[in-house]
Amino acid sequence: MTDSTSTNRRQFLKQASLGGVLAGAMSLPVWASQTQAQFPDTLPEWMRKPGDNFSNYGQPSPYEQQVIRWISANPDAPGNGVSWTPLHDLQGTITPNGLHYERHHNGVPQIDPAQHLLLVDGLVQQPLSFDISSLLRYPMVSRTCFIECGGNSNSGWKNNPIQSKAGYAHGLVSNAEWTGVPVKLLLEEAGIKSAAKWIIAEGADAAALNVSIPLEKLLDDAILALYQNGERLRPENGYPLRLVLPGWEGILNVKWLRQLRLVEQPAMTRDETAQYTELQADGSARQFTFVMDVKSLITSPSLGMVLPDNPGIYQVSGLAWSGRGKITRVEISADGGQTWLDAKLHDPVLDRAFTRFSLPWHWQGQYAILQSRASDETGAVQPSRSALIEQRGHHGFFHYNAIISWEITESGDINHVYAD
Repeated sequence: MTDSTSTNRRQFLKQASLGGVLAGAMSLPVWASQTQAQFPDTLPEWMRKPGDNFSNYGQPSPYEQQVIRWISANPDAPGNGVSWTPLHDLQGTITPNGLHYERHHNGVPQIDPAQHLLLVDGLVQQPLSFDISSLLRYPMVSRTCFIECGGNSNSGWKNNPIQSKAGYAHGLVSNAEWTGVPVKLLLEEAGIKSAAKWIIAEGADAAALNVSIPLEKLLDDAILALYQNGERLRPENGYPLRLVLPGWEGILNVKWLRQLRLVEQPAMTRDETAQYTELQADGSARQFTFVMDVKSLITSPSLGMVLPDNPGIYQVSGLAWSGRGKITRVEISADGGQTWLDAKLHDPVLDRAFTRFSLPWHWQGQYAILQSRASDETGAVQPSRSALIEQRGHHGFFHYNAIISWEITESGDINHVYAD
């Protein structure tokens, strides 16, 4: 710990009049309710008979069935909608494959990998096609990174704060290890003509979603992902092949990828004109806002949880991420942003990936407002909500990354509030 951090910590601890005290060195806490230190007189049932047989594919415990994605789909077109990752029910940084968020435009196609082809054409020396078996023979790389929908947290633009659990308001973001073939290898094999500046990526779903991506990103760190967290992709996450663009908005990470066409200019498709483009207060338009900005979210304690009647030490914990690089700092406030203290960043701290943070909090039963504020290695700092609205206006929808505030009442109830 640096001298300056120690000084800041001592100064913060003096301010006991706040709704709670963020603590680093206090008397040992009672972490949970305690009972007499002995086992019951009889063994539990599961110790008195053999357990279940082996299974071919492991499933969650039946006691964890409440940990699910929350789905919001168009009733007139059930294949069009989203499902949120329950960030408030998870720990660590890796999102299980079955809980990775989803955004579908026309349902999840069930693709036979033996019939699926990827075509690389347009401004290339030699158009090429690849089946899945041939791609599996290429050298592969692995990259742990987040993917976030451009519309994640967009309820924050509303005048009144939405009262949904943390993951069900901000969970259109997930973090996984993706393994596959660097896109650069295939483009160089096809031969790139000098006029090529953009690539049109198209998926094999019934919507044939297609978007324009600058060529330099594809030549940098883009992956043709075949595996997610060590196993083959799930259908809802792009099986048998998806594009992964670390740090860039989710729609560009095209699922069920079938074509990469090199062109001179962007195609100006529906999802980069009618969608993902926003008018600003001065009449200008934000378009091609590829990179997801620095952001953080306290997942515990958060809405849907209740602090028990006995005040004590609680771990303030959450996630931070940035599409511009590594997270370098997360600060926590217990008084709605008047004072801040550095949280601990848990290893591993990776480039354009979730970083877990935590800090002990001594809740004394007073009113408090918990906030987190993240910074990344480029110097970008997560803005307050008022600062973001001042910059972008009142009619935003995409790329909401403002500080998120949880109100703790004297009775331990938790609400989502706007604190600035």
